Amino acid sequence: MAFQKAVKGTVLIGGGAIATVFGLSQFSQYRNKHGALVNVQAAEAVTVPIKNDFPTREEQILTLKNTPEFDVLIIGGGATGCGCALDAVTRGLKTALLERDDFSSGTSSRSTKLIHGGVRYLQKAIMKLDFEQYKMVKEALQERANLLEIAPHLSAPLPIMLPVYKWWQLPYYWFGIKLYDLVAGSHCLKSSYVLSKSRALEHFPMLRKDKLVGAIVYYDGQHNDARMNLAIALTAARYGAATANYTEVLRLLKRTDPCSGKQRVYGARCRDVLTGQEFDVRAKCVINATGPFTDSVRKMDDQEVPNICQPSAGVHIVMPGYYSPDNMGLLDPATSDGRVIFFLPWEKMTIAGTTDSPTDVTSHPIPTEEDINFILNEVRNYLSVDVEVRRGDVLAAWSGIRPLVTDPNSKDTQSICRNHLVAVSDSGLVTIAGGKWTTYRAMAQDTIDAAIQEHNLPAGSSKTIGLLLQGAEDWSPTLYIRLVQDYGLESEVAQHLASTYGDKAFEVAKIAQVTGKRWPIVGKRLVSEFPYIEAEVIYGVKEYARTAVDIISRRTRLAFLNVQAAEEALPRIVDLMGKELNWNEQKKKEQLEAARKFLYYEMGYKVKSDQLTDSSEISLAPSDIERYKKRFHMFDKDKKGFITMLDVKRVLESISVQIDEKTLHDILNEVDLNKNGQVELIEFLQACPACFPALQ
Repeated sequence: MAFQKAVKGTVLIGGGAIATVFGLSQFSQYRNKHGALVNVQAAEAVTVPIKNDFPTREEQILTLKNTPEFDVLIIGGGATGCGCALDAVTRGLKTALLERDDFSSGTSSRSTKLIHGGVRYLQKAIMKLDFEQYKMVKEALQERANLLEIAPHLSAPLPIMLPVYKWWQLPYYWFGIKLYDLVAGSHCLKSSYVLSKSRALEHFPMLRKDKLVGAIVYYDGQHNDARMNLAIALTAARYGAATANYTEVLRLLKRTDPCSGKQRVYGARCRDVLTGQEFDVRAKCVINATGPFTDSVRKMDDQEVPNICQPSAGVHIVMPGYYSPDNMGLLDPATSDGRVIFFLPWEKMTIAGTTDSPTDVTSHPIPTEEDINFILNEVRNYLSVDVEVRRGDVLAAWSGIRPLVTDPNSKDTQSICRNHLVAVSDSGLVTIAGGKWTTYRAMAQDTIDAAIQEHNLPAGSSKTIGLLLQGAEDWSPTLYIRLVQDYGLESEVAQHLASTYGDKAFEVAKIAQVTGKRWPIVGKRLVSEFPYIEAEVIYGVKEYARTAVDIISRRTRLAFLNVQAAEEALPRIVDLMGKELNWNEQKKKEQLEAARKFLYYEMGYKVKSDQLTDSSEISLAPSDIERYKKRFHMFDKDKKGFITMLDVKRVLESISVQIDEKTLHDILNEVDLNKNGQVELIEFLQACPACFPALQ
């Protein structure tokens, strides 16, 4: 009876909202259907020729130096900046892009990896009757469909489960998710559906069973964010945009307009970070697409301008793949402090996040132990008591800074809408701020439209809807089979290459080294447990990678999946890059140190080490530490960086020490401070002297 009342109440309360949203959606669908032919024609109407390959970085730098004047100069190589470059160049504008670090080195590589409209934004739109929020969700759902179409090798639909633990919540959440489908209209990926308790546990067996009523499953998109960003940049380069990473803007160039007498921006003084050379890049229009650094570029134009961007930090963690099913995500719609947590399978691992808190702008955001533990505690609330959620299972962690548009009336970042804002200064600087990954293309379109209007640039309408990105043209779901058959790659490696490079995977396979084994014939792995191969390092240099960090974090995603595996792969990566880029021994050493520092601070290695160090102290003299290090390496014969029960049994048997298996298991469990089944050196030094007196 109570359930029926809840359903009835929910339907009555939501009736007016449903009618409103339905009417708006029907009108939008009408426009979408009539605009579909226009969209197809837009992609086909690109008259700018596309090259078979993209220029080298050195050629791009020469183009930047030698071109008298560009139509558009874009500052920022994230998703939005690269999207602006692609939009501008395909309209026939002479386009340049400068990025002081690597493409996607900031926020664009540190997302939740979702391509989504924003379920929580739709909830706010309905509850507050906020039409702007509704428009943002509608636009994002349209862009989600486009992104899945133009880069199918890098993206795919993902079912996401919303578990329900109270009967009254079932109709409430069902109503909200069905609205999400409705707003998507013809762009709905797949219809959402309700699962009984037993069916929910079949799909997500590690879910907490106690008080579970059922679940609702809806669909959003998922992608490889850094590779998607790079694909946009490479596509723009192939169309003729002069794009250069590691090129820093030092100041904006200004001159007096003879007609108006006002100071106008006409370019930028920049520096090649790799060589130290400085040069000017002139352009009719300069666009600021620097994400969290928006205000710093605006202040290059006008020191007195007020800030329009309020940065927010979002922390994510990566855990082993067994924490989630292979193809089902989880959404916690109401955490203990009101935030939303996603729990998603990605690259055969599990991502959990995100947090949302005010932060200072920095190029090197660091995840904190507090944020990591918050996410772990929320995960524990939703997983079965049989699943022990261990701190030691956090394989990587990162913090990304969201460039939220400031709302003067808001008290915290959680209430700020991530819609975008295009602003033009008195000097003609065009700034694009706010927004989200999913809507990068629409943001770029609005930005270039504003630039054309402000500076009277000779260009037509945007042509990027339906425009395939690098690797998408000849990709198919079975492409990896050809890689296995034609080149003798492992199936797992072939699938990885196909889903990372699309139809360009054959270029990577062609330069893959012979293994010397019967199988696989080619494709030497960088680390045994991941499908990344050495040829990707060489190809990554062609894709403008210039540091070891570029390879481990953005050309491959190793640093985001397992920091220890990334560190293990570093020496070989540096050797391979050194040969391609003619590094001397000192340069190799610097690259190793910089990459290890990146892993230590920005990818969660430090907080893990601090957590271990804080749990107990090493009470050994320096001479004893060296002695026990030798003992550890005696156990770790394979140089894995950790030891297991099998390693200990082998060594104890070799010195004729007999310990029964249960006792040995109990000892190792006591020593294994981070509870991941592996004893690392610091744990060994902290506890093993007391546990293994036979080795003293």
